[in-house]
Amino acid sequence: MTTVLTPASPLTAADRCDRCGAQAYLRVVLLSGGELLFCAHHGRKFEPELKKIAAEIQDETERLTTAPASSAEEER
Repeated sequence: MTTVLTPASPLTAADRCDRCGAQAYLRVVLLSGGELLFCAHHGRKFEPELKKIAAEIQDETERLTTAPASSAEEER
């Protein structure tokens, strides 16, 4: 998915997909105003249509494949 890097706040576990309620990893800012949130699955599914109506797309799906920091690394 082509994305635009934005200074928007990172998505958190509290951000939920507007389609299914799963954790959101994509924020789509619409040309008409407002925003939509999508899980990775629905972001991929609706990608062609989203590109037509999006002013910006914040894609954080890379977080699904990166290993979380261990607690020892976080303490440093």
